[in-house]
Amino acid sequence: MDRYRDIIKAPIITEKSQELATKNNTFVFSVDPKAGKTEIKEAIEKLFNVEVLKVNTLNTYPKKKRVGRYEGRANRVKKAIVKLKEGNSIEF
Repeated sequence: MDRYRDIIKAPIITEKSQELATKNNTFVFSVDPKAGKTEIKEAIEKLFNVEVLKVNTLNTYPKKKRVGRYEGRANRVKKAIVKLKEGNSIEF
């Protein structure tokens, strides 16, 4: 069970993701950058007890950030956009 929790890090809750959830039954998650679509699908189905129809992924690469004279980078994030079968839902 820990393996699935390592793949799915957290839900991404924004205005856009909430709109996707209400209109299209689609949810957005932050996932491990090394995880593939089949692993993400399996983890969502096991953790939330739902049926997944489709998984889309996208990588967001780190942007440069400055604080005074110090420069660094933001963290790398991989997002998974998961479409669920009609009648299934996830509550946060």
